Formats: sequence, C-alpha cells, structure tokens
Amino acid sequence: MRARGFTLFDTAIGACALAWGESGIVAAWLPEADAEATRQRVRRRLPGVPEAAPPAEVQQAARRIVALLAGGTDDLRDVVLDWSRVPAFHRRVYEAARAVGPGRTVTYGELAQALGEPGSAREVGQALGRNPFPILVPCHRVLAAGHRPGGFSAPGGVDTKFRLLQIEGGLSGGEPQLF
Repeated sequence: MRARGFTLFDTAIGACALAWGESGIVAAWLPEADAEATRQRVRRRLPGVPEAAPPAEVQQAARRIVALLAGGTDDLRDVVLDWSRVPAFHRRVYEAARAVGPGRTVTYGELAQALGEPGSAREVGQALGRNPFPILVPCHRVLAAGHRPGGFSAPGGVDTKFRLLQIEGGLSGGEPQLF
C-alpha cells in the first residue's frame, strides 16, 4: 500500500477523509472534533502523503459516503479497496461485514458463524477494531452478543456507532434490526 494522496470532505456528521493509491482506497477516517483534527490524524497515519484533489473514483466514493451519511441506502460494497496490507482473516471479516447493508446489524458471533469460524467472535471483533476502511467496511453494523453495542474504535466510540445506525435506520425503538 503506497498512498498517493488524501482528501477531506464534509458529511452530515463532520469531515471524513479518504486516502487512495494505485489499487484503490487505502484508508478511510470518520470525523474527529473538527476538520483540522481529522487532517492531523490522517497525517499521523500517512506521514508525507499529500492532501490532493482525488481521482474521479475517489470523488465518487466520497459523494456516495456523503449521501449515505445523509440517510441514503447505498451499501458502498463495490467501492474498490486496496487490500494489500490487510491480513487474510481480516479481509474475510471485512468482506463479510460489507454484506451487512444499511439499516441492518449482525453480531460478532453471527459474523464469525457466517465465515465458517464459529467461536471466533473475539477475533472478528479484534479485526473490526483495526478496520482501516470505516463506513466502506461498516463495522458500526456489527454488535456484541445480545445486540449490545460492544466497542467502537472510531472517534466518539459507541456514541458514534449508534449515531451511524440511527442515520441508517438501523435503530427502531432503540433495537438494532438484524440482517
């Protein structure tokens, strides 16, 4: 993974960021407290990578994320990601998570079962905690046993997770909707 550039873009929840390389999007960021804090987080993770005008496919991905975070239903599953630095098990977890559409949720255990790895809920959670592509790999749609929130490593933690689920319509009367 060699990032060529990154861009910030405004959404209904704040400034998100995408970084790209030759093989697709290499990373995504949810908003920090403000755009400058998001920019600094990107620069810490990708030192020396310039903020630049994104290529057309990254612009399109950003527009689709903006629409999703405004209440749209795009699953973003076809956005091209650069998997070159993602361990094989994590990639399987991320691809399975991408199958959980907006407004739906699944538990870590159910995702592990779907992967043919029963008993690996903890490993699924650890992989999702290292997700370099939040929103594009919708880790916010994966809950703990009993459909409790579990953790969320993005800025704002579980509050952000629930905010994303509310935007997507995944919280009905406070209860997540299963996929």
